[in-house]
Amino acid sequence: MIQVLILLLLQQAEKVSAAWSVTFENPDICALRGSSVEFRCSYSYPDEESVRQTAWDKGKIQNGILERVRLSDLPSYNGRFEYQGDHAHNCSLVLRDLQENDTGYYFFWFDTDKFGRRSKKSVYLSVTGLEASVRSNRVRLGDSVTLDCRTECQTTKIIWFKDGRPVAEPTFQAQITDTGNYSCAFEGIESSQSSPVALDVWYPPLNVSVEVNRSDPLLVGSSVTLTCRGSARPAAITYTWWYSSDVSNSSTELPVGSGQVLSISSVELTHTGTYVCQAENRVGQSRSAQLLLTVEEMVHPLIVLGIGIKVIILLVLPPILIWVWKCRSRSDAKNEENTSNDYENVIFG
Repeated sequence: MIQVLILLLLQQAEKVSAAWSVTFENPDICALRGSSVEFRCSYSYPDEESVRQTAWDKGKIQNGILERVRLSDLPSYNGRFEYQGDHAHNCSLVLRDLQENDTGYYFFWFDTDKFGRRSKKSVYLSVTGLEASVRSNRVRLGDSVTLDCRTECQTTKIIWFKDGRPVAEPTFQAQITDTGNYSCAFEGIESSQSSPVALDVWYPPLNVSVEVNRSDPLLVGSSVTLTCRGSARPAAITYTWWYSSDVSNSSTELPVGSGQVLSISSVELTHTGTYVCQAENRVGQSRSAQLLLTVEEMVHPLIVLGIGIKVIILLVLPPILIWVWKCRSRSDAKNEENTSNDYENVIFG
């Protein structure tokens, strides 16, 4: 009789055990520090039972033994977890503002009007940070760049941002526009990004040109300022000015100054010629195109006045002479006509 009772009890226990279960949709979760995560969970139990309480526990090692402690009893979780489930079959949980010490095992527990049960399996949460790096963070124009994001979540896809904008590929050839701050994030939670890391692309002086503060022609004795312009990273530290009086032959160039600005306080005729600026930084150097300066001799005001008078005379005198000549011609013709009339009067009078 006793053996029969034991057998019946064992059979009843197996039926009860088979009727309840806890299932985790993703038992292995990796999440970023500061983000939120959801443990999606479902549970079942015999139809004749009704759920009275639910709770989530975290496994903690105490005295070398893994014990389950209610999240509600852990001060570090206050205000950071929310039960999304119900007293039917949904047991999902949300954890917010994840910290690295949240890493560990999580178990679900529920109590019915007959039994209290806890899940045998668990959800393992791994909370990690993201560390962005660039190999290397200072490169020259055209060098290969590789962005690296260190994380313990090996299966999670990493995406990159430059100054807040998505980056297509983590490996590329450095261009001038690639200078900026880069950060990485998990795909799907782009709002939680790593601390930024800077990429500095160095390049030699580009688009070097000479800017002059006045236009040709320059008069002897006047002043002129030439400024060397261009872009470079790092900034150009050396400027050299070259001058050639032979416009058609650059081999005759001579150094005439240094510094970004070349000033000539009083120009002379010998300053006529071409000027070239050479800018140099730690990466390389570049030269501007030739700039032609033309210096002319200043003309004295009296000379100008004399020339003006001559021009006026040349322009005005011919019409006056023609007018006088015409007037004389008319006068001579009239006098001749009067003489002829007087002669006729005498003959026929």
